[in-house]
Amino acid sequence: MERLRPEDAIGIAADAAWFLPGTGEVSSLLKSALHQRSPLGPPTQWSHSLKTLMATTLPVQAQIVIFWGPHYVALYNDAYAPTIGDKHPGALGRPAVEYWAELWDDLEPLLRGVRETGQTFSAKDRPFYIKRSDRGETVYFDVSYSAVREQDGSVGGVLCIVTETTQRVQFERRQAFLVELGKALPSFNDPDVIQAHVLRQLGNEFEPETIRFAISEDDGETFERRQSYERGRLFRDGEILKWDSLTLSQLRAGYVIFHHESGARSGMPDPDIFAFLEHEPPARVDIPVIHHGKLTAVMSIRPAALETFGGHHLRLTREVAELAWLWINHAKGERDLRRLNEELEERVVSIVGERERVLAQLHESRKMEMVGQIGGGIAHDFNNLLTPILASLELIGRRTDDTGTQRLASSAMQAAERARALVGKLLTFARRQTLKPERVSLGHLVGELQDLVERSLDAGIDLDIAIPASLPEVFVDPQQLELAVLNLAVNARDAMPEGGRLSITAAEKSLTAPRGSMPAGHYVSLTVADTGCGMTQDILQSCLEPFYSTKGAGKGTGLGLSMVQGLAVQSGGGLDIASRPCEGTQITLWLPLA
Repeated sequence: MERLRPEDAIGIAADAAWFLPGTGEVSSLLKSALHQRSPLGPPTQWSHSLKTLMATTLPVQAQIVIFWGPHYVALYNDAYAPTIGDKHPGALGRPAVEYWAELWDDLEPLLRGVRETGQTFSAKDRPFYIKRSDRGETVYFDVSYSAVREQDGSVGGVLCIVTETTQRVQFERRQAFLVELGKALPSFNDPDVIQAHVLRQLGNEFEPETIRFAISEDDGETFERRQSYERGRLFRDGEILKWDSLTLSQLRAGYVIFHHESGARSGMPDPDIFAFLEHEPPARVDIPVIHHGKLTAVMSIRPAALETFGGHHLRLTREVAELAWLWINHAKGERDLRRLNEELEERVVSIVGERERVLAQLHESRKMEMVGQIGGGIAHDFNNLLTPILASLELIGRRTDDTGTQRLASSAMQAAERARALVGKLLTFARRQTLKPERVSLGHLVGELQDLVERSLDAGIDLDIAIPASLPEVFVDPQQLELAVLNLAVNARDAMPEGGRLSITAAEKSLTAPRGSMPAGHYVSLTVADTGCGMTQDILQSCLEPFYSTKGAGKGTGLGLSMVQGLAVQSGGGLDIASRPCEGTQITLWLPLA
């Protein structure tokens, strides 16, 4: 066809104004003289059907390409142009075979089928191998190919409405791959098995030339490559890698290192990586794995076909490398933990055996010490009770046949009975005593004890008893209460070696709210106070503990105060202690009313 002269372009543009609307790039190109070389001829010579179709297609925002005539001459709108990359604008108005040569064996049967049958062809996520630049890649489209008829009913061309879905398809494939990998890895507990599975699955996904995975040692500078993938097979590697300082610093910063066929090397941070891949395919890619700011591993990929390695493969490789390192590290941790547990079990068996032996010796030692303390304490307390007995018996020897002598003899018998009861209670202290509470008048009970208490005290100690006659009766075991008062009196005597005053008082008191183990209610407080040496804060905190004593070996069981407290608590009351060094001690029993 004879080429139109440039001066004729203005006339062509004017004649084509109605079916080449707007000022878009494609419309302007079709109006220019540069596109009059198309096999379709100048636009003014197109068929009415094609003119009408172009008038409809050019303003549309959807991606539309028309393959017209027996040579499938390509005409498209501005929205479609980016999908073919560098093919535009050369492909506009030219037979498709010239610019779609790499996929013509796939595309031509589809177009011919629609043209010959007039039936529409449609597909979702249809793959096409296309070179949009110097590199080939597999892309995905939702397509609909429909026949366009001329006025005489014949098929003039094929209208193709397409939507590129490459990014979505690649994302879904990456996610599916990672999900399957994530399901499989927990079933492995050997780091080498995990690494082998990852390399094999990644190799099957896009068939690179080699995959090598190097994991950092503790120093973060030495990396061990235990296994490698090469041309579909796995082999043990064992190579120790060390990068130069520049490469190591770039990897630590998260840079992807690209190696070129020329031997040149460049490090790229996001987002430069993917823009770089679109124009210059690498011979090898080193992808760092950064965890908590530390370089932990590097995965190296050498693509089998340089023109097919792109952003999708890089993203997948990076995500797989991070997942692989996490599970390998997890497996290493579990392996080390198992070894540690095995070692600990052996050590624990040895330590437990030694501990049992030491505990047995300690138990025997404490048992003998406790037996000695109790024996000495019993003898001491028993001796305290025998003192008034011996004194009474001595008086009996001096007095005969009078009522006084009989009274003294009776007191001696009472003391002997109490001594017998004390010995029995001390020997059975480990068991809870069965109390026999009854209505008791404190004034009467303490009055009967007065002689015994006085004889238990040293000569320099004054006894002061003040219990009101109107005091209500209490509900308590009288024998245990007598023993408690006597114990408190003896403790007071020992706290006043230089003499002093011992007072026994009682009063009615009420609690409006619970306090400790005591519920709210009415009580009688029985107080035994001395003016002795008192207790420090440390002693005061421990004095109620069983077998705790400050009197030294053989001078007390350490059971007195704990027995008094037990009596008060078992009776439904409580015990208070107040003491200061050099100011004496005051012990109060709270007893419930009868």
